Amino acid sequence: MKNRIYIKDLKNKIGEEVIIAGWVDIRRDQGKMVFFDMRDMTGKVQAIALPNRIEVMKIAKEIRPEWVLKIKGIVNKRPEKNVKAGVLNGDVELEVTSVEILNKAETTPFQINENSIGINEDIRMKYKYLDLRTERMQKNIRMRDKIITFFRKYMHDNGFIEIETPILMKGTPEGSREYVVPSRLFNGQFYVLPQSPQQFKQLCMVAGFEKYFQIARCMRDEDTRGDRQPEFTQLDFEMSFVAQEEVLQYTETMFIELVKNVYPDKKITQIPFPRMSYAESMKKYGSDKPDMRINKNDPNELAFAWVLDFPMFEKTEDGEIQAVHHPFCSIKEEDKEKFMKGEDLFSIRANAYDLVLNSYELSSGSIRIHERDIQKQVFKLLNIS
Repeated sequence: MKNRIYIKDLKNKIGEEVIIAGWVDIRRDQGKMVFFDMRDMTGKVQAIALPNRIEVMKIAKEIRPEWVLKIKGIVNKRPEKNVKAGVLNGDVELEVTSVEILNKAETTPFQINENSIGINEDIRMKYKYLDLRTERMQKNIRMRDKIITFFRKYMHDNGFIEIETPILMKGTPEGSREYVVPSRLFNGQFYVLPQSPQQFKQLCMVAGFEKYFQIARCMRDEDTRGDRQPEFTQLDFEMSFVAQEEVLQYTETMFIELVKNVYPDKKITQIPFPRMSYAESMKKYGSDKPDMRINKNDPNELAFAWVLDFPMFEKTEDGEIQAVHHPFCSIKEEDKEKFMKGEDLFSIRANAYDLVLNSYELSSGSIRIHERDIQKQVFKLLNIS
């Protein structure tokens, strides 16, 4: 749209006639005048239809929330008594000189200018395009973009290379169920969708890239929970020739910088992040995802913690043995002897770790096996041929 101005920039156009376009957020008909807030992707502004503009008033009486309009108007300073301090365009308003209706809208099934978190989820999913218009959802999506942008820049600044790995692949011996995709060309054969780029990133390490990352799409055929979705996005990265301590320090520094840059209002409870073993966490908190906030009612408190030394193996519901994380975790040095003998397997600890935040698993990783005999023994114990 030629000469259109974004709403966030109106403060720089005092006294000028401008063109804006967007959605009607809310409308207030006061008889002689009609007030309505206009919304675009950058913010909101109050528009006023005055009685001396007959055509404008005629349309203003008709419009309703979520109608899409093109408006021409003069940017004026608000009267002192009507200034809203600390709000975008709280000190300006738009005197409407002409209105063009681009699209009308029916009454929405829920209020767009209110938080939709309490709305029935089936309704929100049916009208997802409306749910995404709400301030909460807009904020979440835009914050997600900031986080991904931060990760990309941080990784590149630290010498990592972004590599996209295949989406269609062969099944892998990881813990979750996989989505299966039938092949049209090879009748009776199937691809799976990746639970993670596990094997591909290890291939990249063997290939000599040494520092890999990607913003990876992962799919897991699991029952959904609040923190478990059938598809999700993760920052996936791998490094060669590093010890566990180097990975922990790199990851911790990255998250501290993320909070400083993207969430400056948040406060981290303790730096360096506290550390405990899996056994200690289970004994003290009864969970491997402890909530270590001092004030659990403070939405700005971030209590990070490392949980280390996870068990290598666990029993399935069928009494079979499986890897807790995955079958490529290296074994702690002091447990290698009994591991190779196949003794006391459920006490074997892996060089595996989780980063926990406010009782949620935020990041998970491990040091990979690079010794052939160790990997063969893991596969043997897990019945992987």
